[in-house]
Amino acid sequence: MHSVALSLGELAVRFGLSLRGDPDLNVDRVATLGSATPGCLSFLANRRYRRLLGATQASAVVLSAADAADCPVAALIDPNPYLAYARIASLLHPTPLAEPGVHPSAVVAPAARVAESATVAAFVVIEPDVEIGERCYVGPGSVLQRGARLGDDTRLLARVTIGERVRIGRRGLVHPGAVIGSDGFGFARDREAWVKVPQLGAVRIGDDVEIGANTTIDRGAIEDTVIGDGVKLDNQIQVAHNVVIGAHTAIAACTGISGSTTIGERCMIGGMVGFAGHLTIADDVVVTGLTLVSASIRQSGSYSAGVPAVETREWRRTVANLRRLGRRRRSTEEPET
Repeated sequence: MHSVALSLGELAVRFGLSLRGDPDLNVDRVATLGSATPGCLSFLANRRYRRLLGATQASAVVLSAADAADCPVAALIDPNPYLAYARIASLLHPTPLAEPGVHPSAVVAPAARVAESATVAAFVVIEPDVEIGERCYVGPGSVLQRGARLGDDTRLLARVTIGERVRIGRRGLVHPGAVIGSDGFGFARDREAWVKVPQLGAVRIGDDVEIGANTTIDRGAIEDTVIGDGVKLDNQIQVAHNVVIGAHTAIAACTGISGSTTIGERCMIGGMVGFAGHLTIADDVVVTGLTLVSASIRQSGSYSAGVPAVETREWRRTVANLRRLGRRRRSTEEPET
């Protein structure tokens, strides 16, 4: 991976960090505390890794003031060391810039509008009325269907499918295999059969949104599915039709969000959470992993419903006790004859 060398003094000034050590010392890559070698920058944000600090071979470590006294090498000090590390790592390892232009194997409709500064890789298909903004990157094998829009500096990695009339804002990042704008799961019952409900809406995605690999976002049934600015979606998430996700919410892998659910701003959703449909989730809600959300959450706070793993025999006894409680309750509710 391409990297650049920067001095600790430059990093401290640029990011407002306190420095203990030689400001002229350079770092050019990042590594963990245990694997770092001279020239590496590492960080300490989780107390469970503090045992590795004393023996690290890194040239410098980003950490909090509470840990700085035990750091055997140069220290860059910040109250939020993980955030400081993220910013420095992005600077040391910048995303390589692709050469602008359209690959000869790409199929681009004459009616599409592709900025001259954009890059269209091999085997891409771009349908009519598509608009691709300045400095965008469309990765190999991706498909943009009629009327799709990409804002400036948005990157689609390999095999991304963007459906009709989907709009993605500026500085977006979509990882391989994501599908945005497929039909929602809408069917009306006709006795033993099902009749498809036309999915006539689209998907609107704000600025600075990241969408993980193989995540799927369905188009709306009538109105649009909406993803707000700064939302971060992990891999293999299902977002159903007409879902609204508020700005700066982060959702971990394998979560499923049923149709017409609204999730507020700045929420944090753990992995494998399931949302029933037509719910409203307030701003600033935390939902821990494996939780089933079957009713609306109207107040901010942390919510959990998963059952932690226990030894199998204990789990079976717990289930048996629950069944006995259910039978006992039913027996007490039976009317006397």
